[in-house]
Amino acid sequence: MRVLMLGDIFGRPGRQITAEFLPELQEQYQPDVIIANGENAAGGFGLTRAVADELFALGIDVLTSGNHIWDHKEMLTYIAAEPRVIRPSNYPPGVPGRGVFVDERRGLAVINLSGRVYMGDFDCPFRTVDLILENLPASVKCIIVDFHAEATSEKITMGYYLDGRVSAVVGTHTHVATADLRILPGGTAYVTDLGMCGPLDGVLGVDREPVLRKFLTQMPTRFAVAKGPAQLWGVLVDLDEQGRAVKVKRVEKYNFNI
Repeated sequence: MRVLMLGDIFGRPGRQITAEFLPELQEQYQPDVIIANGENAAGGFGLTRAVADELFALGIDVLTSGNHIWDHKEMLTYIAAEPRVIRPSNYPPGVPGRGVFVDERRGLAVINLSGRVYMGDFDCPFRTVDLILENLPASVKCIIVDFHAEATSEKITMGYYLDGRVSAVVGTHTHVATADLRILPGGTAYVTDLGMCGPLDGVLGVDREPVLRKFLTQMPTRFAVAKGPAQLWGVLVDLDEQGRAVKVKRVEKYNFNI
C-alpha cells in the first residue's frame, strides 16, 4: 500500500496549493490512500463542513485534526456524523466525534492523538493508543498515526513506543517540516513534523507583521492568514503486505505566484 500524508492545510492558500498539486501527485505516485491534517483549513483556524467537503472532493480520504478542531461550532455535530474527519483519540470521554478511522476493506486504520507537553490536559496518548491497537480488527495491517504535538521529545518517544506496531507515526501541529524522515528499526516510518500546506512567507501560516508586533509589545493581537507564495509539504510511504514501511519520501511543491 502507498500512503500520501499532507501536513496541516492552512487557510485558503493551503487549500489552493493542495488543489493545484494534488492531481499531479496522484498521477505521479498513484497513492492508495491520502491523509491530511485539516484543523486549520478554514480561515487558518478550525474546519467547517463546506471546507471538509471541498478537501474530500480533491481526493483526500481522511482528515485528521488537533486542538483547533472545535474553533467552528458546527464541528460539534458534523464530526459526529462524518467518520472521515477525526479528532485526537485522547480527548476525555464524552467528546463528540471519533479518534480513529477504520476501513476494513482496505485494511486501514488512521489514529489521531494529541500530545500533552505544552498542549493541554488530555488523557495519556501512550495508554490511549495501546487500547486502540488492542481493539483494531485483525484485518487491519496499515496503521497510520497522526501525533499532533508540540514537543519534539514527546513525538520522537511516541515513534519509538509504536515502532513495529504501526506503519507510520507522523507529527503535525508545528507547521515546520523536519529533516528526520526515516524508517525506525521495527519497520515504522517516522517524521517529527510533516510541515504545512499553506503560506510560505508568514509565521506558521499567519501574516508576519501582527506576530512581530505581538513579540515586541506583548499586547493582544488579531492574526490573519498570510498572503503570497505557498508551499505543500508531505510524506509518501510505501508499505508491505504486513504494513511495514519499506520506503519513505518527502514531497514538496511550491507556488510563488499565489
